[in-house]
Amino acid sequence: MDRLIAKMKAKMLERVKHTEAELARIRAGRATPALLDGITVVYYDNKMPINQVAAIAVPEPRYLTITPWDKAAIAPIKKAIMTSDLGLNPQDDGNVIRIEIPAPTQEGRADLAKRTERIGEDSKVGMRNLRREAIEGIKAMEKRDGLSEDEVHAGDKEVQKITTEMIEKIDHLIEAKRKEIMEV
Repeated sequence: MDRLIAKMKAKMLERVKHTEAELARIRAGRATPALLDGITVVYYDNKMPINQVAAIAVPEPRYLTITPWDKAAIAPIKKAIMTSDLGLNPQDDGNVIRIEIPAPTQEGRADLAKRTERIGEDSKVGMRNLRREAIEGIKAMEKRDGLSEDEVHAGDKEVQKITTEMIEKIDHLIEAKRKEIMEV
């Protein structure tokens, strides 16, 4: 039973990390290299993550600079950024690509907040599904291995405690992102 609970907890922690990564990609008017995570660049007929063909820096809170390792990568990097769903407009001087992160409008902020809530809710649903699977596993162990009612009850209690803890982490992440988005 302990292995089952540990496995559930590990999956939940992965879910929290995934949620953090998803939230980091939401553009809240502040520059962060995580905005470009998930963008792949076609470079010499290979698809590569942007951070493997260039250095990404944040010289100012509203600017990103991308310095490619090879100047031939500038055009493919710009193309990859422009075709992404981020709505960013990269500018280059032949050596460095600069991206200004525009402040979202009030309506845009509301949409970003809704998107943040949706990501959080999806994560919580995933957590509840993992909890359900763990409880079903404990009940199967009760029948198969002859666990006592006390052991089953203690296992259910531990599963619920871990689930509550993980959902609270998700709620804190969502709340922090909402504050960041609504900050003018």
